[in-house]
Amino acid sequence: MTQAHTLRGLAGLDNTPSALGDSALVMIDCQNTYREGVMTLVGVEEALAEAAKLLGRARDSGARIFHIAHDSGPGSPYDYSAPIGQIADPVAPRPGEPVIIKGKPNAFVGTDLHDQLQAAGCQNLILAGFMTHMCVNSTARGAFSLGYRTTVVGNATATRDLPGRNGGVLSAADLHDASLMALTDLFAIVVDGADDLGA
Repeated sequence: MTQAHTLRGLAGLDNTPSALGDSALVMIDCQNTYREGVMTLVGVEEALAEAAKLLGRARDSGARIFHIAHDSGPGSPYDYSAPIGQIADPVAPRPGEPVIIKGKPNAFVGTDLHDQLQAAGCQNLILAGFMTHMCVNSTARGAFSLGYRTTVVGNATATRDLPGRNGGVLSAADLHDASLMALTDLFAIVVDGADDLGA
C-alpha cells in the first residue's frame, strides 16, 4: 500500500501555523444567513463561538482584522441590507475593522481585499467563517494563488449536508473534514482551534 503524503510535504512547504500577531485575520461570511432558515449550518453556533474566541485573541494580539460579507441582494438569504444578511453579533466588526462586500465565493474576486492586505503589509492570513467547502475553501485557494501563507481554523468553520452523488446525503461532518483535508494537501495549514495559534 502506498504511503499517503501531501503536495505541501513534497514541495517542502512549512506546516507551522502563523502567529496571530504576524497575520491578518479574515472572517469570512459570519452572517446570520447561516444561523436560521434554509441555509442553517450544522454546528454553526459552536463554530461562531470558536470564531468569537479567535477574533478576541486576534484583537488582543494586534492582528489586522478583515470582515467579509456576501451580498446577493434583496430577497436572498445573503441580503446584507437585511437582518438575515448582517454579520452575527458574536463576531460583529468594531470601528476601524474593514468590512468587504463580495459577490463570489472567493473573497479576492471583485473586491479590494488583496489591495488592502498588501497596503497593510500582510502576507500571513488566518481564515475562519462559512461555509467550509465553499467560501472558506475558495478563498484559501485564491490566497495561495496570490502568494499568501494561509492558516485555516477548522473549528471556526462549518457547513451543511449536501445531496449525495448516488442518492442519500453527504453529511456536513464528512464534507467539513474532506474540505479541510483537501486544503492541507497544498493550499493551507489547518489547525483545530484558536488555542493552536501563537500570539
